[in-house]
Amino acid sequence: MLALSLTLVSSSSVFAASYKVKPGDTLYKVSKAYNTTTNVLTKDNGLSSDTIYVGQVLNVPTNTYNVVSGDTLFFIAKKYSIPLEELRVANDKLGDIIHPGDVIKIPTSSENGQAPPRDASKVIKYSNSDVDLLARLITAEASGESANAMLSVGAVVVNRVQSAQFPGNISSVINEVCDGSYQFTPVKNGMIDKVASKSATSAAYQALKGNDPTNGALFFFDNTVTNEWLTSKPVATTLGNLIFAY
Repeated sequence: MLALSLTLVSSSSVFAASYKVKPGDTLYKVSKAYNTTTNVLTKDNGLSSDTIYVGQVLNVPTNTYNVVSGDTLFFIAKKYSIPLEELRVANDKLGDIIHPGDVIKIPTSSENGQAPPRDASKVIKYSNSDVDLLARLITAEASGESANAMLSVGAVVVNRVQSAQFPGNISSVINEVCDGSYQFTPVKNGMIDKVASKSATSAAYQALKGNDPTNGALFFFDNTVTNEWLTSKPVATTLGNLIFAY
């Protein structure tokens, strides 16, 4: 795996990590692993070309994140809009186990060390019928809840579309049945067929634009649920009667 060491380069959370080049590496491959560009690596390392050699130590840009209770690598990757595998590589982690207090290195996307904002509209294709379906789900699941809760229900669906764990489009995510179990109760009991409210339609559009108060939640359930599989999941936030989890 990677040989990494950190040296503080400013008073903020921006660090320079040292990466030791392995067989098969190219400058382009290393730049992708750290969510930067070959031009940045060339400049930061005083290189005259893109040629690198095995054993060479390169300075690569990264930020840091202090793990808190309930965090997962998946959540952190979502938060900073970077692939989970890149986060594993940057931190020399084969698995997903992290603990409160751990310092996670976040590959940066530019010279200023800022990760790109999440923008679901660029990666999710949707039609008017998808918007209506999502709005009807929000209506059925969150009528009477706050606007933020309604938006969060929509965000969970969007997050699932973006996740490799679930189908890749709005309709398939909402209508998914796993081992005979419907993922969303309104699909099973027919409540999803009710006309969407205006507030739910607005929430659907906001979610599809990438707005997500949950920062990447993939599940939600009401506060009466006793299913241990759901209730054991790390909680992202609680909004009214709805609990959102990773």
